[in-house]
Order: sequence, then structure tokens, then C-alpha cells
Amino acid sequence: MAERVARLASERAVVVFTKSGCCMSTAVTTLLGELAVSAAVHELDREPLGKEMEKELARRLYGSGGRGGPAVPAVFIGGSLVGGTSKVMAMHLKGELVPLLKSAGALWL
Repeated sequence: MAERVARLASERAVVVFTKSGCCMSTAVTTLLGELAVSAAVHELDREPLGKEMEKELARRLYGSGGRGGPAVPAVFIGGSLVGGTSKVMAMHLKGELVPLLKSAGALWL
């Protein structure tokens, strides 16, 4: 499952793993959309292997036990895991998100 997540995470400059109806996922994808980022969005509850992918994301976010909080949204920029909603929003407020998006080729301005 790690290879599948890695492959999907590198398919575009920005990839977001979400669940349909998740308000935190909506907040992250809305922010990215407002920044004119065209992210690939994978809704795990609509994926055939979504449960397994969610476990892999939890492992990546919280360590080998995979416990510690929600696994979605999980945001990858430039193929690297950035984190969830709080990390992305904190980066944006600190002025760190836009430069990272630019360096990954997700923004051209």
C-alpha cells in the first residue's frame, strides 16, 4: 500500500487525500483552489483500497502505530507529505505555503 500512496502522491505537484463530506478536507481544498492550485484529490471513501490507504497515511502522519489523529486530509506537495489541515493552515499563515507551492511547480506567479 505504501507504493500506491507514493505513486498517487507524486502524480501532480499537489495531491490531497480526503474523504467526501469531510469539512476539514473541504477547507484545505478550498484554500488550495483560492490560491489557483490544481490539486489531485483522492476521496478515500470512494477508493476500492481506501481503508488500507487511510491506514498508510495515518502511519506516515503519526508513526508506526498510526494513531494520533485523523488521517485525512493528508496533503502532499512535490511528492512529500506536508501534513493535515492544521499544518497547511499554519504554513499559509506564516507565509511558507506559497513559496513551497511555487518550488513544487504548483504556482507560476
